[in-house]
Amino acid sequence: MEKHQIERINELAKKQKAGTLTREERMEQKALREQYIKEFRANLQATLDRVYIEQEDGSYKKLEKKPSSTGDEL
Repeated sequence: MEKHQIERINELAKKQKAGTLTREERMEQKALREQYIKEFRANLQATLDRVYIEQEDGSYKKLEKKPSSTGDEL
C-alpha cells in the first residue's frame, strides 16, 4: 500500500471521528481498509513462511501452520 493511501485512510478516520464523513467517503474508507488488511495479512504470511524453529538437538524445523478451529485462514 502506498503512503498516500495510508494518509487517506487516516484523513478519512479523522473526518469520521468529526462526524463529517459522506456516504461516498465511507465506501472509499471501507475499500481502503480492506485493501490495507489484505496486504497486511499477505506480508505477515510471507514473514511467517520464512520462520524456522531451532529444536533442542540444534536442527531447524519450518514453522507449521496450526489447524484452525474455525476454518478461517489469515
